[in-house]
Amino acid sequence: MSQLPELSVDRLKAMAAAGDQILECYRILQKSNANVVGELLRGQGEFFEWDHYPAGDVYDSETHAQYYYHAHPPEDRALKWGEEHGHFHTFLRPKGMPANIKPAKIPEYEKPKGDNDSLTHFIGISMNRAGFPIRLFTTNRWVTGEVWYTAESVISLIDRFEIDLAIPSWPVNIWVTNMLQLFRPQVETLLIERDARIAEWQQELPGENVYEDRKRDITSIAVISVEDQIKDVNRALKKAAA
Repeated sequence: MSQLPELSVDRLKAMAAAGDQILECYRILQKSNANVVGELLRGQGEFFEWDHYPAGDVYDSETHAQYYYHAHPPEDRALKWGEEHGHFHTFLRPKGMPANIKPAKIPEYEKPKGDNDSLTHFIGISMNRAGFPIRLFTTNRWVTGEVWYTAESVISLIDRFEIDLAIPSWPVNIWVTNMLQLFRPQVETLLIERDARIAEWQQELPGENVYEDRKRDITSIAVISVEDQIKDVNRALKKAAA
């Protein structure tokens, strides 16, 4: 269900600009017969399931945004959610957050030792074997080892996710940054659904810490298309201008 007609013109324009950036990344990569995934993995050696790519993740020390790419064994994902090559995980560390953003009070919470370790996870971006995005998803706390923040807090941080670096790949960094902007309505909805799903699980299992339940990993998921989203944004902008 599209939320685009309900968005402000400013938000739609920001999404349109993000779409332009993503298409420009595709144009540049295609000139070298490359794609987002292949570009990120270039020079990384043999690709192993579970390993982070690039090694050590991508971290912008000015914005404190972070991401990595990895893959699960096919049986972990394909049977549940559909085939994928792998997926990106996107984060923000606390040095990139306003002082008023605090972790949520959840069972067995222990404050990390490092002053920049209480990171939050925004969204996962599933990629197909051609190197294009096919799904967005959110995860339970244990999946990425994040510190839990409410959906409201995480949504307020989306605009702070920016990877403004030339390495390991400028076009990939631009692409990841702008994916959260082009699909901002879906990201917000998925985060809200994430919290609702956790609340449902907690109601089903009172007294248990569902945040650490290894049988419960994906909290919300949505199929996406860059091309369709751009068309919807342009259609909404035309409607707003009429």
